[in-house]
Amino acid sequence: MSACNQLIIDRMQSPVQLIPQLAAHLIAAGGKRLRPMLTLSAARLCGYQGERHIGLAACVEFIHTATLLHDDVVDESELRRGQASANAIFGNKASVLVGDFLFARAFQLMVADGAPEVLRILSSAAATIVEGEVLQLVIQNDTASTEAQYLQVIEGKTAALFAAATRVGAVVADRPTQQAEALDSYGRNLGIAFQLIDDALDYSAVQEQLGKTVGDDFREGKITLPVLLAFARGGEEEKSFWRRVLEEREQSDADLTHALHLMRQHGVIEETVARARHYGDLALQSLAEFPDSAHRRALQGIVEFCIARVH
Repeated sequence: MSACNQLIIDRMQSPVQLIPQLAAHLIAAGGKRLRPMLTLSAARLCGYQGERHIGLAACVEFIHTATLLHDDVVDESELRRGQASANAIFGNKASVLVGDFLFARAFQLMVADGAPEVLRILSSAAATIVEGEVLQLVIQNDTASTEAQYLQVIEGKTAALFAAATRVGAVVADRPTQQAEALDSYGRNLGIAFQLIDDALDYSAVQEQLGKTVGDDFREGKITLPVLLAFARGGEEEKSFWRRVLEEREQSDADLTHALHLMRQHGVIEETVARARHYGDLALQSLAEFPDSAHRRALQGIVEFCIARVH
């Protein structure tokens, strides 16, 4: 992880000073480095002893960081991990362009690795992430959205990169397709569980825990599972409320309080967490393909960590 962090710092440098300055702002804000950790752990789980996984872990983090910069512009976010977002400080134009720079750096790292299969996996994930984000934009503010559409969004915008991050660990270790598929399944289900918990947290956590204010998704009109469940379980009066605050974006300070009340009344946060546990269990089952080891236990621990964030 130390070598990966150093590579990230080295590769975000540029003679155009605004680039490392803006990138450093986001990277210095913290973050769990969860996705590169998955690549490093998956490679070691598969018995890999070289150093290719370090460059690929950095590549995964650059893809993730680029999408964060772009997401904050799209969402008009003012906070990221409890601090002022890059776009709030440097402006939207600089954030978008530095995000593009980090995407380019990610592709340079893919090409430097030289393996066509690695390039295929990571470039496909990058395209899928954008598709997921665009689909989220399409269904945003639409209470007629379905759970299937919501799941398609989170499989694209979150789970695809988790799956790619773990799958390339098997590829660099030259493991059989069965093990690569098992790690892909682990990462994909972990990613879904991770996003479900994130979406539950938006309606249940304090700012210090979450790194953003409670109800950000609500104010942006995002259609997440807690909203879909509350909408489905409510009567016509409640449905009218959700249409007003999410579709028409007519919101007062009291509306978030009422939304939280409805969610508690219908038990939707607990249901969302239960769904996350289901996908977490699927991720753990995928690891049965591998013998017990410190690296397998680490990957198991990541699942438990992701679910436990809600408490």
